[in-house]
Amino acid sequence: MQIKKTYSQVQPELLYDEVKDSVLKYGVEVNEAKLATYSMPEDSSSFISRGVLTFKSGGKGCLRAHIVGSARGETKLIIDIDDKLFPKAKAAALEDDLDFIFSSYEVKRR
Repeated sequence: MQIKKTYSQVQPELLYDEVKDSVLKYGVEVNEAKLATYSMPEDSSSFISRGVLTFKSGGKGCLRAHIVGSARGETKLIIDIDDKLFPKAKAAALEDDLDFIFSSYEVKRR
C-alpha cells in the first residue's frame, strides 16, 4: 500500500516529526531516521529538506516514509507500507491522523 500527499506551506521538518510520532504509536520502532537540508540553487537563502524514516516490526521493515519539500512551497510525502507487517486498518488510521492535522494544507490534485 502507498500513501501520497502534497502539502503547501508546511515545513518539512514538522511533517517529518509528525509522521514519526504518529507511526510510533502503532507499535513499531524506528529503524532509520535521516533529515537533511539543502540550499536552493537559485537562492542560497532558501532551503529544501529531505527526510527518510523507516520503521520495523518484529525485526522486519514494515513502513518507509519519504519527505521532500520547502516551507515556502510544497512538501511531498510518500509512505510505502508492507500490508503484511503493518495492517491496512493501522495504515488507514495513520492516514486519518495525518489528515486531521494537515488536511487544511493539502494540495488536491485533479
